[in-house]
Amino acid sequence: MTDDEPLRVAVIIGSTREGRIGDAVGRWFMERARARDELDLAVLDLAEFDFPVHYPQQATLQMTEFTGAIGRAEAFVVVTPEYNRSFPASLKQAIDFAYDEWQAKPVGFVSYGHGSSGLYAVEQLRSVFTELHTVTLRNGVALDLLHIPLDDHTGACARDRAVRLMLDQLGWWGRALREARAVRPYVS
Repeated sequence: MTDDEPLRVAVIIGSTREGRIGDAVGRWFMERARARDELDLAVLDLAEFDFPVHYPQQATLQMTEFTGAIGRAEAFVVVTPEYNRSFPASLKQAIDFAYDEWQAKPVGFVSYGHGSSGLYAVEQLRSVFTELHTVTLRNGVALDLLHIPLDDHTGACARDRAVRLMLDQLGWWGRALREARAVRPYVS
């Protein structure tokens, strides 16, 4: 694989609630990310997967498909709401379906909420992804939808800058870790 091949990025939409806005936030992010030719983007909307309620002894087809997509990706952007100062259970369940597939890959965050902009959820996700041997990005995109709705263009410049900075970091880490995994496979 050459350094000029697009970086395969999985954009994971973590909310599965009825009436959610996670899909709208995901579309908003994708509109900006698609301008980057160096990224090959794929959306993994957890609402489109039929995961089991209880963790089965043998993986279901949906679990296998999700884990396969995580394995093929070279970097991730997690779109997460903040529910009660944390991230959704649906996201934790999906994250736990994979293990080795996450390792030595970068993870960026697009968080949203009211007041805290989803940053409590990101704080907890950083701990989870550290355990999975990923590299979480310093910069992320945090949307306070109480004060500035998604369709409000007042904060567009700052939001677009946050997306740009995060994707710059994701691209750098993604290519660096791609090269590192090719030279020396990661072992945990």
